[in-house]
Amino acid sequence: MKLPVYLDYAASTPVDPRVAKLMGDCLTMEGNFGNPASRSHVYGWQAEEAVEEARRQVADLIGAEPREIVWTSGATESNNLAIKGVLEQYGEERGRHIITSAIEHKAVLDPCQYLQSRGCEVTFLQPDDQGLISVEQVRQALRPDTVLVSLMHVNNEIGVINPVAGVGELCRSRDILFHVDAAQSAGKLPVNVQAMHIDLLSLSAHKFYGPKGMGALFVRRQPQVRVAPLIHGGGHERGMRSGTLATHQIAGMGKAAQLARQEQSDELERIASLKDLLWGSIRDLPGVSLNGHPEQRLPSILNVAFDGLDGEMLLMSLKDLAISTGSACTSASLEPSYVLRAIGVDTQLAHSSLRISLGRFTDRAQVEFAIQHIRSTVERMRAVTGQTV
Repeated sequence: MKLPVYLDYAASTPVDPRVAKLMGDCLTMEGNFGNPASRSHVYGWQAEEAVEEARRQVADLIGAEPREIVWTSGATESNNLAIKGVLEQYGEERGRHIITSAIEHKAVLDPCQYLQSRGCEVTFLQPDDQGLISVEQVRQALRPDTVLVSLMHVNNEIGVINPVAGVGELCRSRDILFHVDAAQSAGKLPVNVQAMHIDLLSLSAHKFYGPKGMGALFVRRQPQVRVAPLIHGGGHERGMRSGTLATHQIAGMGKAAQLARQEQSDELERIASLKDLLWGSIRDLPGVSLNGHPEQRLPSILNVAFDGLDGEMLLMSLKDLAISTGSACTSASLEPSYVLRAIGVDTQLAHSSLRISLGRFTDRAQVEFAIQHIRSTVERMRAVTGQTV
């Protein structure tokens, strides 16, 4: 068994070997290396064909049409394009009020705060103590000048699942655009933009075993949604995102989406079983509790509090496990998780919480090792400090 055991799949997933092989075939002279925008020779035609095949594969994953997929560098860019692009496109016509939640990823919160500093009004909904935003909360926050609602499908720190289908139905009935950050859910949970009434949806390839630096934004065509571009120069992606397309990364994301769609059901069941084994084997430890809703959650993410223990000390003591204290994008901060604080977890307990996330290459032996390592480490640390909780 390779140590440390990797249990930080919410931060990033390894590229699936089947994806890596296809990407490698797009890099060399002997492979499909051409520029998809080169229309005068076969190298460009072949590259364009690979890009369009990947576009179809990503669209199939979320129940969209291929022409509704816009390539980006990842969910951060997709979120920025969706939020800023909608406000620039529709702000004067429909209004400049945005609704989001206080526990979104920073790639949503920061663009909203940026727009707020430039005259937009933003309502940051507060989750309940289990991390959920309700449809009724959104309903009560709607105003005549609301132009966009932006909510994540699955929270990246605590794994809870928001009722996006209900919010989407509400927004559609009020002719308000609805954006969903699906970085943590796409490829892991069923996502259908039609059934969920989603207008814009952000994807990140490295969250479902594709390459880093690659993502997509779904932009609905019927009824048509338009977004003003953030990047100009060449008019690629129907004018929404200029730049030479990275054939190897796009093909990799497409293959990853295809595999996720084919294997999603079995993978979800297997990971849920491993999660049950892990949580069922450590929940009896003194002072241990689960952050977030116990059932309405993605099975692969557990955010566990160890009352009375310092999370950073515990993390360093669990040297044979690759886990985290929260979002990878805020791991350099010494502040307690803003997600945990927003759901009412006190500062001390927030500092005592760890995120454990499972994935495609997690097996039973690794989980059993993790159980033993966590139990022995927690018991040893409590014995040293004399804490019984």
